[in-house]
Amino acid sequence: MSRGSGGGYDRHITIFSPEGRLFQVEYAFKAVKAAGVTSIGVRGKDSVCVVTQKKVPDKLLDPTSITHLFPVTKFLGLLATGTTADARTLVQQARNEAAEFRFKYGYEMPVDVLARWIADKSQIYTQHAYMRPLGVVAMVLGIDDENGPRLFKCDPAGHFFGHKATSAGLKEQEAINFLEKKMKNDPEFSYDETVQTAISALQSVLQEDFKANEIEVGVVRRDNPAFRVLTMEEIDEQLTAISERD
Repeated sequence: MSRGSGGGYDRHITIFSPEGRLFQVEYAFKAVKAAGVTSIGVRGKDSVCVVTQKKVPDKLLDPTSITHLFPVTKFLGLLATGTTADARTLVQQARNEAAEFRFKYGYEMPVDVLARWIADKSQIYTQHAYMRPLGVVAMVLGIDDENGPRLFKCDPAGHFFGHKATSAGLKEQEAINFLEKKMKNDPEFSYDETVQTAISALQSVLQEDFKANEIEVGVVRRDNPAFRVLTMEEIDEQLTAISERD
């Protein structure tokens, strides 16, 4: 019955192997890396910035229709790394959940509540055989009324953590090593420093200099808490500042 080394334990999502592993959930993590994209998030003193690669697989595609950055509400942004199709359904449900939250409680959904909801949803997918886990690592960013800038990362297993800086995707570990050095003494980055740290971290781990159309940058700021995606011109300015700085 069993094929390969999994001993049949990877056929079913709800069954532990004798070593105590859930193979299907581990494969979901591999699916995120298989997308071949690396993403980075950095939290500054009064802003949060997320950066990801933008790969247009076909010359005939309209590049404006390809994105990994999704606004969930006006003030909450989500960066999805992995299977974009899975991300879209997740974002659609998250938008419904956030709208319901606002209707029910009369104020905007906080960042950590959305992150917990996404993580709870992912965890349920690891328990029921009728759903497969989503091949998506979601970074959620926003400005919290009480705690200021927040950055969370939710994975297919249902973990979610707040981060000073984090990475997801193909070169995740190399990026985390780079960011750990940068964030060692808890620097209080200004908005520009936050954006430049995130972009230069991505350039460093991929060892290439980007053009403005090869990356996507999403930001939230304390003085303007709405989530927005930077324009080509703004990305160009930051890239120029990085090359001049180096």
